[in-house]
Amino acid sequence: MYDSIHPGKIWLDTKGNRIQAHGGSVIYLDGIYYWYGENKEKTTGENDIWHWGVRCYASTDLYNWEDKGIIIPPEPDNPQSSLHPSSQMDRPHIIFNKMTNKFICWLKIMHKDGSQTVTVLTADHFLGPYTKVRESLKPLNMNAGDFDLAVADDGKAYYYFERVHSETICADLTDDYTDVTGYYSTHFPHPYPPYVREATAHFYRNGKHYLATSGTTGYLPNPSEIAIADTWHGPYTVLGNLHPKDGSDTSYHSQISSVFKVEGKKDLYIAVADRWMPKHMDLDYRKYSKAFENRFNPNSKEQLELDENLIRCILDKNTSVADYVWLPIQFDGDRAYIDWKESWKIEDYE
Repeated sequence: MYDSIHPGKIWLDTKGNRIQAHGGSVIYLDGIYYWYGENKEKTTGENDIWHWGVRCYASTDLYNWEDKGIIIPPEPDNPQSSLHPSSQMDRPHIIFNKMTNKFICWLKIMHKDGSQTVTVLTADHFLGPYTKVRESLKPLNMNAGDFDLAVADDGKAYYYFERVHSETICADLTDDYTDVTGYYSTHFPHPYPPYVREATAHFYRNGKHYLATSGTTGYLPNPSEIAIADTWHGPYTVLGNLHPKDGSDTSYHSQISSVFKVEGKKDLYIAVADRWMPKHMDLDYRKYSKAFENRFNPNSKEQLELDENLIRCILDKNTSVADYVWLPIQFDGDRAYIDWKESWKIEDYE
């Protein structure tokens, strides 16, 4: 069906259905790529369905994706469950623990009172079934926002997350990967949105650790940043905008959720991103970022009148129509950056 990647265009699976793997990640196992994420197929923006579980797709070429079904189902009959469809479950991340021989999945849960916790599940096989082992986990007793999980060659695992509306945390995971040890480091402190960093995505290249982050403007896009360090815990040096040629300051109207290296390629890293609001690409980041700053800055006395388009976008919760923006990360020495491409091929890279 496909022989190239078309960022920002509707992406269909091999059955012709819209791919539902939002806030997603890609893992490579036994010659197959698995792309998984939030299943938004039943979300309309007008009902109370935030998600319908975690859905997964399989591919050997990264173009054509076979639907493998829902690997973590919702629990519609239990309103108290973190997996109830009305629960604001986001950004699943799955890693493999060689010591326990289990796959470990962490889910971010945002509660209606604004607090954020984690649900942890384990499985013997990547496609499940998964069993909840922790629910309402509050790592380090912090509100834990968007995150990433990463595993070192020695088997030690790390949890990068946004301490909500504050800073980025790197925390060591326990040996079984189902909790934090208590050891952590802090990075990129900011007083309030939209400057606080979220949606952390870690990748490792040529002895360097990279963190890609976004600002905090909800589903509205903003400028990504890229930072670099010599160790997992840093210190991290911010190198600047990851999309330096994007004049709209919106990361090409997208938000990165993860980064993965393509197997067999010398230096091909792909940034996996969502275009959450494809119907609202006309909005000006400079205007709505100011609105977010005024909302969260306790010292702000300026009152901004929100225009009708922005109000309509904020009220639009139909993320089922979000598109995907997959772009290759390029490098100038250690400096990482992303340029726009209308379409591109894996085969064009060594």
